[in-house]
Amino acid sequence: MNASTGIVAVVTGGSRGIGLATARALMSGGARVAVMATSDDTLRAAALELEKLGRPDAVLPIRADVRDPKQVDQAIAAVVRRFGGLDVLVNNAGVGIFRPVTDMTDDEWHQVMETNLTGVFYCCRAALPHLRARGGGWIINISSLSSTGPFAGGAAYCASKAGLNAFTEALMQEVRQDGVRVACVLPGSVRTGFSGRKPGVDDPSKASGSTRASSSDAWKLAPEDVAQTVAALVGYPARSLPSRIEIRPSQPPAKG
Repeated sequence: MNASTGIVAVVTGGSRGIGLATARALMSGGARVAVMATSDDTLRAAALELEKLGRPDAVLPIRADVRDPKQVDQAIAAVVRRFGGLDVLVNNAGVGIFRPVTDMTDDEWHQVMETNLTGVFYCCRAALPHLRARGGGWIINISSLSSTGPFAGGAAYCASKAGLNAFTEALMQEVRQDGVRVACVLPGSVRTGFSGRKPGVDDPSKASGSTRASSSDAWKLAPEDVAQTVAALVGYPARSLPSRIEIRPSQPPAKG
């Protein structure tokens, strides 16, 4: 039996990139998965792709913005109604806007912070009563190596992910006695687009922790690499809690 068999999972930012790869990995292991996103088009495409795994009844696309607590509460409630409970929450939704602090607008700052940090708070708060009702489960937050290696032009993004690391560790200590395990995954550079990106402003390579230029993305992590890490966490024995995992490209371009 696969580790994910029978579980119910929610993946935010689940319609593309790391989120979609994670939903695919969990479904392939036997989970029923709800994918949350803000785009109807990407949600439809994601649902069609996941349904091809042969279990269309195990997929629930939900349009919801993690920055809106009412939408988050409604989305989690819809998952519980559909699947009867909740076992895993993967907080993957994220946005990156990269510019000097002096050039960043109030709206841009709030967009990054409210998506990458406050949105995680809303999702965790909504999910925890249902995880506790099941006797435990997982909350897995997707952070970034940028949280520990800040770079010029990334103040908002790096601060949001550093805050996410601290939030994750504090929450882990709050809920571990309830059987809820909380972990943070910190990927390095990943070959994926980035939600909220604006041409000439946002740099996905920086978003995932690298400031190096490269003519090819072949050296970067694939979304599936991060998804495999998430799926592996779900399968860990109940006695163990890998609370923080860093995953980086094995052979990045040589410096200089």
